[in-house]
Amino acid sequence: MSDWLDELADSLGEPRLNAQETAAILRLARDVAHGVERKLAPLSAFLVGRAVGRRSASGGSTGDAFAEAMAAARGLIPGRREVSEGPGPPGG
Repeated sequence: MSDWLDELADSLGEPRLNAQETAAILRLARDVAHGVERKLAPLSAFLVGRAVGRRSASGGSTGDAFAEAMAAARGLIPGRREVSEGPGPPGG
């Protein structure tokens, strides 16, 4: 999606985001910005990423960790019921 974002992932030694992950994270950030508070959008994405990394590092599936963290975050947005974001990242 973005060369800069791919370069950032590469420089951090992290896998690049796929289109599904990118779309889900952007939807979460949008919904947090509009439903909770704008300045919490990037922080919520950061916390989801940390949760995925922690769960993956302890042997969990990356896809499952991503789905669980996204569901937890979305479940806390006022006025929203948890909505499926589709399949998690490949290889998860």
